[in-house]
Formats: sequence, C-alpha cells, structure tokens
Amino acid sequence: MTNTKAFGNAAADAPLKQININRRNPTPHDVEIDILYCGVCHSDLHTARGEWGPTAYPCVPGHEIVGKVTRVGDHVKKFKVGDTVGVGCIVDSCRECQYCQSDLEQFCEKGMTGTYGSPDKHMQGLPTYGGYSERIVVDENYVLRIPENLDIAAAAPLLCAGITTYSPLRHWKVGPGQKVGVVGIGGLGHMAIKIAKAMGAYVVAFTTSDSKFTEAKRLGADDVILSKDETQMQKYAGQLHFMIDAVSAQHDINAYLGQLRVDGSLALVGAPSEPLPVAAFKLIMARRSFAGSLIGGILETQEMLDFCGKHEILPDIEMINIQQINEAYDRLMKGDVKYRFVIDMASLKKS
Repeated sequence: MTNTKAFGNAAADAPLKQININRRNPTPHDVEIDILYCGVCHSDLHTARGEWGPTAYPCVPGHEIVGKVTRVGDHVKKFKVGDTVGVGCIVDSCRECQYCQSDLEQFCEKGMTGTYGSPDKHMQGLPTYGGYSERIVVDENYVLRIPENLDIAAAAPLLCAGITTYSPLRHWKVGPGQKVGVVGIGGLGHMAIKIAKAMGAYVVAFTTSDSKFTEAKRLGADDVILSKDETQMQKYAGQLHFMIDAVSAQHDINAYLGQLRVDGSLALVGAPSEPLPVAAFKLIMARRSFAGSLIGGILETQEMLDFCGKHEILPDIEMINIQQINEAYDRLMKGDVKYRFVIDMASLKKS
C-alpha cells in the first residue's frame, strides 16, 4: 500500500478537504500514474453531494485524469515509465459479458467499476478513489494514451466530456451532408459543437441565452437558434438529421424533437433529475427516435483521443488549484465556467 494525499469529503453536506488514502502497489498488469491534471465534471459534484443516490464515503471524485507513468507491473506491455496517459470513467469491468467482449465496457452486465465510488476488488470492498489525488493505480487495459500534440492539461476533460459527446455522434454516423443540432452550450455542448464540426456536419447550436450566440459561433457552430424564440425555432423544424441534447435541467424535449426530419434521432447525454415528458406524436408522425448515450468503451475512448489529436480539438478550460474545489463546485452549479474546470494537481503535492 502507498499512502497518498487526496481531496475528498466524508458526507453529502461536508466540503471537500485534504485527506489521506491508500493506493495498492502495482500488480503484474497495473500501471501507476502520477496525476498531473484532473478535470472537474458535474458528476463529481452530484456524487460528492449524494444527489444521484447513495454515495460511498469518503468520496474522492475525479474521472478526467492525465498524468505520467511512474511504475508498471511485470507483465505490462502497453505502457512504460514516462508515458503520458489518461484514465477516464472506467477502471475495470467483468471482461467476460457480451458487452465487454464488444468493447462496450460502459454497459458491462455485472456493472463497470467506476474510477471513483465503486467497490474496489483490490481493496477489500472499499470504494475506488478518483483523480483528486497524487497518484492512481489502474489495470493497463483501462489506461489510455494521450496524443503527443495535445496540451495535456486541456486534454483532461476529453476523458469524460469528450467521449460523452463523441460516442453518440459516432454511433449515429454523423458526417458530411448532415445537419446536426446541439442543445445546451456548456461543458458537454461546447465539445459536441467542436467534434460534430470536425466530422463534417453542418452544426446548429440551440441556446436559451442571448449571450451564448457569439460563443457558439466562436466554437464552430454554423448557425445559432435562440430556443425561447418560436419564430427562430421554425427555421430548422423538421430538417435536422441528428441532435445531441446536453441539458441536465428540466426542459421541453418536444420542442427539439420537432426539429428532426423523418428518421432523425435525438440522443440525450445530459442527466435531468426529473423525467422529461415526451409527446407521442412528436415521435410517431416522423418515425423519429429519442435515445440516450453513456460515455464510451475503452477502445472508442482511445479512438476519440486520436480523433481530437488529428483535428487538434480541445475543450476550453479554466485552471484551478485543488484548494479552490469547493468554490468551483458552487460556480459549476451556477454555470459560471467556460467551459470546464481543470485542477493543477501540483497544488496538492505542494500542500
């Protein structure tokens, strides 16, 4: 065991603070990673505050991890000391079910092992601890390679925000000649705009905020629609091939389903806490589909990283020190970030 500095909380109503955790020593197939940067995801906040069901405490969040390999197990073949690597939302799975065998570990029938908050089979039932820490030890099969041309701090949110938006765009075969809508211009939505544009689509951003019009254009959107303006909403009604909805608050999903053409699909990647009522005729009159999507498997996540490397796609980030995490959570709740916080983990090492 290695004693490790981390930031976590002991209860839903407790702030995050510096604590000590234990990391296992690398087993034959493990990679030990010195964490340099960790992105801050909405999931971190919801889990730490117990808003998505029971949370195992102490909770050490963080699943957008980039760092350097410091040790490898005797049987590791994919990585060596000094490599720049990433760890996303998954650190293990059963590896035997139909979904694991199809590189869809996120849908593992026995349940994937999340980077934080899952039972840790190596640590006698303790929860896994995430990237708000000095180091992490992960099986090589769940470690990812970061393209050399990407800024490693900005690359961290690709491990969640990047794959969460890339996966549905890839699954529904977005490409040239298609009109694609992106609902919500935040941590996920701004990545969806960049990736869909790089795939060759004509991208239409939908926002409830006048202030986001210029921002959406800067990010690469071909057009921007103010969704609270009924006249503007008629411009693409019945024309879009695909839409990705990144809104986690309550909203009228039917207004966006109406933007789809016959056989169009809308994929929800936001996570509203309450059900979204769907009008049946919005679906059946144009054979539309309303679907959801959950991150991506390890193979697809590496594909996403390589795609972002090829097209030089990175999220817009704001760097913070770990000591600012509680303030960052409060700002995240207000949408006061453009568009992803990234923690400089050197601030933890120096504390």
